[in-house]
Amino acid sequence: MPPASDLQGEVRDILALARRDRAAAKAALGALSVEEQVAVVCGAPAARRGELFDLLPAPESVVPALPEAELVFAIKAIGRADAAWLLAHATDEQLRACVDLDAWRDFAPDRAALGEWIATFAEADDDTLLRGVQALDAEVVMLWLQGCVEVQMKPSESDDQGWSPPAGGQTVDGVFYVIARGDGDDADLVMRLLGLLFESDYWFYFRLLQSVIWELPAENEEWALKWRTGRMQDLGFPSWEEAAGIYARPRREEIEKIPDAAPPIGEWHLPVFVPELPTVADAELSLFRAAAELDDDGRRRFFYAFLALANQVAVADRLPLGDAESIPKSIDKAAAIASRGLDELVRRHGMTAPETLGRVSLLRLFRIGAHLDPPEGAS
Repeated sequence: MPPASDLQGEVRDILALARRDRAAAKAALGALSVEEQVAVVCGAPAARRGELFDLLPAPESVVPALPEAELVFAIKAIGRADAAWLLAHATDEQLRACVDLDAWRDFAPDRAALGEWIATFAEADDDTLLRGVQALDAEVVMLWLQGCVEVQMKPSESDDQGWSPPAGGQTVDGVFYVIARGDGDDADLVMRLLGLLFESDYWFYFRLLQSVIWELPAENEEWALKWRTGRMQDLGFPSWEEAAGIYARPRREEIEKIPDAAPPIGEWHLPVFVPELPTVADAELSLFRAAAELDDDGRRRFFYAFLALANQVAVADRLPLGDAESIPKSIDKAAAIASRGLDELVRRHGMTAPETLGRVSLLRLFRIGAHLDPPEGAS
């Protein structure tokens, strides 16, 4: 992966070339490997990525390789109507991540945002609509449907005395009748989806409509949150309860004693594109200057430990994970506060910053920094 400075230059060159000679820009981008094409796309401002997607010779190879959050950022910045075609090339996991990252507010699905993503799946094509909905948890789909429609089931022949279809009801199979709660667009999308499910996945269709009639939204929200929390943890985002612990006041021994080594941290699949952290000797913050003096293995461990801390900040502060500005904000905050904690321990114990960084977890540094008096001039 190229350094961030090199990557920014390459992005500028290709975008500038596209204005002069589109065919040459397409050839230049096509000469890169898929990994390099992903880096160029993700290195561009989210609103400019549409220009690069249009230049890709084989978007079906690049889109599935995009980090999940970067796909969300691009679609929202470009505009759902103009970018929906990208989802036709997305994996089922990416489609599900679009909803996990951008259609939740705190501890429950945001019905409006969820409906926008399902409508965007539909904007791509029928196959993407079907794949996207099947990739979601059934509980989430049920919650969306309950907000859009009411469902009535035709009684059996022995119980249907005097029964007649509900006014305005639409049906796919003559058994389940769907009555719109709101505007016609939602009802049209629901009926389109139900038709696809009836033809290709009848048991999911049947279970879904039964659940809309009988199941309680609160119970489905609880299960949906459980499934989503597990997936978000796989992407490096802890539960809110765990993340909030970063603001706990450090114990006295955490300040007065330095452990022999920081606890190990594993690596995981990153949902965002981070080419490099500013771990250079002349970096503005002491945290990054100290990391620059670590060996290769130490810098790699620092990379993942720092991103884990930034993710905790994003979750604890309830930043919208589907917004491109949220992770940069959490990175800036994590770096500034952890640097203060590092400076405090260096001052107290007389150790070098790199040695301290190698022995104290970033979480502890952040908690110490968060409870120091703010520096002069800080708001």
